[in-house]
Amino acid sequence: MKLIVAAVGAPRDAALAAAIREYETRAARYWPLEVREAKAGAARGQAPDLARAKEGERLLALLPPAAHVVACDVGGTAMSSEEFAAWLQRVRERAGPDLVFLIGGAFGLSDAVRARATRRLSLAPWTLPHELARLVLAEQLYRAGTILRGEPYHK
Repeated sequence: MKLIVAAVGAPRDAALAAAIREYETRAARYWPLEVREAKAGAARGQAPDLARAKEGERLLALLPPAAHVVACDVGGTAMSSEEFAAWLQRVRERAGPDLVFLIGGAFGLSDAVRARATRRLSLAPWTLPHELARLVLAEQLYRAGTILRGEPYHK
């Protein structure tokens, strides 16, 4: 099983991009990890529903056919770091298809993306900018790996 992070847009802020790369690199020590980026829609001059739909189509095009899909969405289920690690371990033990985490753009996820997801995961009780959501997810994937190996990062 491979973990795939499919996100709308590449990080624009250099410092944030470096932090995301750092945690994605760390997480890849514990999980086979692949990152896929969908082109972001124009935030200006376009209706949010249209931008969300177009970005959703691009995200869905990045999915392997049989993937287990998790939509990172403020309305999803919240888990502690320990619960998230245990859930990832259970998914890994089933040795099923790839597990894909989807992160929407500035306008969030389309209804089509939410419908394709088999699970919705809340990364925080707040709405996060998509670049920050990607950083939080990468850090939690890394943290989950350290928890499962009993390493001292998670205190």
